[in-house]
Amino acid sequence: MKRESSVPGAPSEELPPEIAAARLRLLADASRALASGLDAEESLRRLARLVVPQLADACVVDVVEGEGVRRLTVTDRDPDRALRVLSGGVLPGPDDSACALAKVLRGTGPVVVTDFGPSDPDDRLSSAQGALYRTLGARTALVVPMRVRRQELGALTLVRRSGDAFDEQEQSLAADLGQRAGLALDNARLYALQEHTAEQLQLSLLPDLTGLPHLQLATRYLPARERAEVGGDWYDAFPLPDGSAVLAIGDVVGHDLAAAVRMGQLRNMLRALAYDSGDDPAGVMRRLDRVMQGLTGIELVTAVIARVETPAAGPWRLTWTNAGHLPPLLAEPDGHTLLLEEGHAPILGVDPALTRETATITLPPGATLLLYTDGLVERPGEDIGRGLTRLRQHAAALAREPLPVFRDELLTRLSDVQHDDVAVLALRVP
Repeated sequence: MKRESSVPGAPSEELPPEIAAARLRLLADASRALASGLDAEESLRRLARLVVPQLADACVVDVVEGEGVRRLTVTDRDPDRALRVLSGGVLPGPDDSACALAKVLRGTGPVVVTDFGPSDPDDRLSSAQGALYRTLGARTALVVPMRVRRQELGALTLVRRSGDAFDEQEQSLAADLGQRAGLALDNARLYALQEHTAEQLQLSLLPDLTGLPHLQLATRYLPARERAEVGGDWYDAFPLPDGSAVLAIGDVVGHDLAAAVRMGQLRNMLRALAYDSGDDPAGVMRRLDRVMQGLTGIELVTAVIARVETPAAGPWRLTWTNAGHLPPLLAEPDGHTLLLEEGHAPILGVDPALTRETATITLPPGATLLLYTDGLVERPGEDIGRGLTRLRQHAAALAREPLPVFRDELLTRLSDVQHDDVAVLALRVP
């Protein structure tokens, strides 16, 4: 028969100074391990490695997953024992089980197990725990919850083979470790949820380009790798009534939800103004600047607005204007590259009366036009010129590749140390 008891809350006794110091060091080391990153599972594995052998011969970390329990890690003084019991599968949930782990996950609190007998064969979680205890050679075990806001996210199980009981201070220390582990797990899950929501929001704000079947386009948006924020990077492409098309890219200042919302507003205003006015790119940019400053709270924006004319006979023509953005890149099939630096003026949001000019170029057959945001080329502490040189070199090497390959390879080669959002819009001239 298996004996279990709830951990008592009796006052702790005075500890020898060296033992007290060792336990404080363990608590400090555990706190650092749990706070060292947002990969909760790896942090919990580090915690288990700290607990063994300082507090126990083995440490098991179980996390609640859906309706079941997943055994995340088993750490043992003897690595072979751990390998024999660690399983990637999901164990049954705690609702119908009578074992100590189930009780802890149902909110009972820390439980000490001191006697291990046969398990109920109909209780699958209890049977799994019994097999775990037998493989680890347990003679006493302490199960503590990883609890946050009255919710059990999992449990730590500390196992000893010596039979030495966990004293009150050790039980209190283990309970503290469980609480800190629960906070780390909860924070990581909240961060992951925030990151997923932010990325989905950003992607939902990016345009649907299916209305341009006659253009060969390739686009991509990559969120920054080091944060869970939406940003103001944006691109767009849409047809005009005369059969030409507008391509645009830009960056609204900010890296938060407000920047993403402003980005959506700006893109919608651009569509309406360009479609209805019939102006050239510089005229559309001036209108956008005036409307932006008069009707919105958007402050500073960089942007490129380009118009592609695609006559049935004769060469394609590009007209564009640039408001403080990085210059578009034209890569020809022979490897020649050109930064389109004409038509440049200050960013939007400074003065709507600024003079803006439209530049013009003939697009050679087979050439690739690339619009991009600064995250593709900027590196902290590096001159932007080096980033643009790097971009031209890679674009030249990829200029004859199919457009999706051009886009993907360019992103792979240039975003290996990505610190900012990246948006790209590429057009291949037939």
